[in-house]
Amino acid sequence: MAIFKKITPSHSPNRLAVKLNAKGEQSVVKGHPWVFSNSIVKINDDAKTGDLTIVFSKNKNKLIGLGLYDAQSPIRIKILTNQPNTIDESFFKSQIEKAFQKREALLKTNTNSYRLLFGENDGFPGLIADVYASVLVVKLYSEIWLPYLHQILPHLQTISNAKTVIIRLSRQLQHSNSHNLKDGDVIFGTLENEEVQFIEHGVNFSANVIKGHKTGYFLDHRANRKQVGEWSKHKTVLDVFSYAGGFSVHALYNEASEVTSLDISQQALHIAIENGKLNNYSGIHKTIVGDAFQELQKLIKRKKTYDVVVIDPPSFAKQASEIDLAKKKYAQLAELGEQLTTKNGLLVLASCSSRVSSQAFFDINTRVLSQTKRSFNVILKNTHDIDHPISFAEGAYLKCGYYRFQD
Repeated sequence: MAIFKKITPSHSPNRLAVKLNAKGEQSVVKGHPWVFSNSIVKINDDAKTGDLTIVFSKNKNKLIGLGLYDAQSPIRIKILTNQPNTIDESFFKSQIEKAFQKREALLKTNTNSYRLLFGENDGFPGLIADVYASVLVVKLYSEIWLPYLHQILPHLQTISNAKTVIIRLSRQLQHSNSHNLKDGDVIFGTLENEEVQFIEHGVNFSANVIKGHKTGYFLDHRANRKQVGEWSKHKTVLDVFSYAGGFSVHALYNEASEVTSLDISQQALHIAIENGKLNNYSGIHKTIVGDAFQELQKLIKRKKTYDVVVIDPPSFAKQASEIDLAKKKYAQLAELGEQLTTKNGLLVLASCSSRVSSQAFFDINTRVLSQTKRSFNVILKNTHDIDHPISFAEGAYLKCGYYRFQD
């Protein structure tokens, strides 16, 4: 087995017997992976983060779920399985193999970057594993996994054939005293350059796997980037909230005549330009740095329009209190986007706010665009790529609508 940096959690996990109230029990039986603290009726007094919880039904003492206890989160138990399994290395290996099988169709394309584990949706709540060519990046959002990493990481490395494994930590874990890890630790192999090049449907990109957002790049929009690229040939394209230029670079690769990347981060725009240069293209790549809402207004005042406008903002609703404001922002972006889209042009509107439902998002776009004097067709509604499978409602966050104007 491969040699990994030794990870020393603060304690060895124990086994806990747990009983829930009727609402919590029903949720687990239905396959939901989260048990909130107010659903727990009975649990050991000395429960610690990472302990294995055995959830029994209230009346029949029947096992209904196995999970990991998280003392730091209101989601107190993260369910691993509803089946009577032994939670050990062979269990994790089997789960990883199942996850890999779901990605095999993607890996038959000219793509060597993918999400190997998508948290709860693959049975690993609070854990993400992304592959960039020969580099595996594992991001931890919960301390529950610290006692089990020595069982999990070697199998992730083997199945992905990674030559390097890196650990990324959430902000909470970066400030925790429960482990000996640092954000960006290379725990297996060596890393010559933190900018790792990879391929997405034949298009070359790079990700900073040490300092980049999340694990270095956003893989969930892969299918939409490919689609936008295919519809951008000989077109002018505006990529709003462009970050590292995912949509921009696919458009350039597919012979767009001119692409403008707009982002508030000058550093992100530099990455977008450099990603473009990893490919051969003949179009012009421009950048605009600034607040998207303000910069779009400026472009409208200058009467600028584009054949393809892509608006893919960050999450506007990270908590329930932000939902109404998020909906107003999506409406505003749809309105601004319409004004910047040429006759017979294509407007692509996306959302990654899980708290704003798919139906609500598409309804907002339809309402706003219907209030204009322009007729349009909804030619496509899309969601996550296949390496982001959805197993429960809250796991579905990404939605993307394609609106073709008929004028």
